[in-house]
Amino acid sequence: MRLRAQAPVETRPLTLVEGAAPVPAAGEILVRVEACAVCRTDLHLIEGDLPLRRPGLVPGHQAVGTVAALGAGAERFRVGDRVGIAWLRYSCGRCRFCARSEENLCLEPRFTGWDADGGYAEQAVVAEAFAHALPPGPRAREIAPLLCAGIIGYRAWKRSRVRPGGRLGLFGFGGSAHIAIQVARHFGCEVFVFSRGGEHRELARELGAAWVGESREPPPRPLDAAILFAPAGELVPPALEALDRGGTLAIAGIHLSEIPALDYARHLFQERAVQSVTANTREDARELLALAAAIPIRTATTPYPLEAANEALADLKHDRVRGAAVLEIAGDTAS
Repeated sequence: MRLRAQAPVETRPLTLVEGAAPVPAAGEILVRVEACAVCRTDLHLIEGDLPLRRPGLVPGHQAVGTVAALGAGAERFRVGDRVGIAWLRYSCGRCRFCARSEENLCLEPRFTGWDADGGYAEQAVVAEAFAHALPPGPRAREIAPLLCAGIIGYRAWKRSRVRPGGRLGLFGFGGSAHIAIQVARHFGCEVFVFSRGGEHRELARELGAAWVGESREPPPRPLDAAILFAPAGELVPPALEALDRGGTLAIAGIHLSEIPALDYARHLFQERAVQSVTANTREDARELLALAAAIPIRTATTPYPLEAANEALADLKHDRVRGAAVLEIAGDTAS
């Protein structure tokens, strides 16, 4: 599904095209894609909230598939191995941030489905060093949301500095939050969910939320930490007001609408903090995937065929997806 030009998803800017299979370069692998989860970042790219870095882009950065071919020198995987392709596609390994294990802040990063074609396709290539080994058991559509929604939710959970057993607020309850709540509950956190959607609220309760309310509704008790998943800057002030002294608000999105003026005494005094979350490291991915198997994390997914990518994105935009939207591409038949 190739992007003709940035435009509202209601205008169907993605077009199904046939093309030659990509060829893996040295150190790369060719992946036969089984499923690719749909991310709000895809929506931001397609609609122009983020700048387009290459024409005719194939979006998608939560792809699950099997290795179909190896480029020269690629030895980490064998043909037939199951792998995942995530958002972070390249980090330089040399800059001051990479040197201190903060490759998510790399000065020369590249990202799947932004700098290079991604997983809204039957086949995709990725450097073997940035592919993730996946277990053979779960269905591809169940694993796919872990590769961005899960990883970013996990990193946001860490950056919120919530302690085990603490009170955590989640603002917005979509693909990422429904995974983050399972991590938080695993560590004994009491979770308060702020959501405007009926189905989202129902899922939050099913996953163990202690309280579910409107986005601007005060929680019954002050929060030790909060994560903002909704790309809505206007929710920053009420989220900060919901924090207890010393609490942290982690903002998980790559794009956020304008934040209104903050009142120092109401929103920031008493050592309340705002913490942005930028991309992820490969170590974040490894930790999350191991944790997902141990808990185990169960993803709620709504499947779509590849050619319905425009519809999946529109449903995501208008909060019509329960859990995560996933494109099923090449026979998601693993059991």
